[in-house]
Amino acid sequence: MKKSQKLLTLCLMLAIIFSGLFVGCTDKSTSDSSIDGKEIVNLKFSFWGSPFEKQAMEKALKDFEAEYDWIKVEPLYIPSDYTAKLTAMIAGNTAPDAGYISDSVILRWAEDDLFLNIFDFLENDSVLRKEDILDTAFYNWAPDKCAGLATAQEGFALMYNVEMFQKAGLPPAPTTVEDAWSWDEFVEVCKKLTIDENGKNATEVGFDHRKIKQYGLQFDNYAGVYLTVVASNNGGWLTEDGKDFGLNKPEALEALQKLADLINVHHVSPSPVQMKSLPDTSIALQTNKIAMTIGGNWSLLDFAQQDFQLGIGIMPKLDSCKTMVLSGGTAIFKTTKHPEEAWLLYRYLANPEVSLDLHAGGLWMPILRDWYTDPQLIGKWATGNDAHPEGYTDAMMNQVLNNGVAMPAFNVRNYGQMRAIVDPALDLVWLGEETAEEAMKRIEPQIIPLIEGYYTN
Repeated sequence: MKKSQKLLTLCLMLAIIFSGLFVGCTDKSTSDSSIDGKEIVNLKFSFWGSPFEKQAMEKALKDFEAEYDWIKVEPLYIPSDYTAKLTAMIAGNTAPDAGYISDSVILRWAEDDLFLNIFDFLENDSVLRKEDILDTAFYNWAPDKCAGLATAQEGFALMYNVEMFQKAGLPPAPTTVEDAWSWDEFVEVCKKLTIDENGKNATEVGFDHRKIKQYGLQFDNYAGVYLTVVASNNGGWLTEDGKDFGLNKPEALEALQKLADLINVHHVSPSPVQMKSLPDTSIALQTNKIAMTIGGNWSLLDFAQQDFQLGIGIMPKLDSCKTMVLSGGTAIFKTTKHPEEAWLLYRYLANPEVSLDLHAGGLWMPILRDWYTDPQLIGKWATGNDAHPEGYTDAMMNQVLNNGVAMPAFNVRNYGQMRAIVDPALDLVWLGEETAEEAMKRIEPQIIPLIEGYYTN
């Protein structure tokens, strides 16, 4: 009996000792529930993008975990059908804590009360302040409510094959607002760069526009492209008061028709049908199929992989010289159980330093103002690398900073529904089957009922 009691006592003592050791280990951050006394928080962050963007984002999330070691982030990479899959997650109550949101739905979802107000965080944050951020980066769905910030910034510029310019005896494209081509000068350059199968350019007698082997220009029938030209002529999607259809006003119609005339009158740019027989734009530039394109900043990533010297120029001016600025947004879902930690992640990812590969590689432009004005920061992404040609800081970076106009997705109610009507109508304009005036007048009865002004009115 005594022997059994002694054995029991010994077992209890050993249990206490090992228990103390275990508790000691817990205090040293080996517990699954806390680190250094802080409860472990698990977040999910959803995003899309190329394999290159996926790799960069996953690295950024790992670096975030290293800095905030009590926060663990599960990356949700959704490379296709992003909005549909995210919609299903929301319906199933499995939305991520934060993530990319398409510009086509972010403000509508904000009205449905899906997101936290970013202004609430910015007002109380000492690291990231509202004034640090470019004006074109806010998805405001009311004067004091921000659904999210742009994930990056993207502007438009002329991008061209330097050797083809030299062969045509042309100087480099201008890069500053002061030196920007007028529209007529731009058309003349495009003509000199458009060559038929007999070697004649579009300024010469006998030029055959039915047998073109080299186009002077290519542009996508994309809203960011045509709205850049519209904005340069003081036009817009809606009128300034938000009460009428802006694309059916004289300023916008003139700009749209000038773009269409590049295809159907001057024959310096391929039609959407002719584009189908050409290779991808970056390949077409390299192989002398086209000399120049109106490109979004993101295309620099692909151009940097090609074996030719890329030049960059500022967009031509009509009344002024502008660029549209666009991007999808990043938002914090209202269903997150960890809003403060989600904000730490959000704030971290807004810093270009943590995704420098995406910026220096040509895919993104920063949303923070200092990265456009501080020479040391500019040197980290916009100069001295293969993705950013000489002249980039003037032709693209300074344009976004000083003359950037936010896409209608940032502030126009029902923009997505209207664009679904506008773009097919403009396809007929690019094909030469209707004038800009005919097309916009025809669809105006469909557009007018959708006009509800600007979100920030």
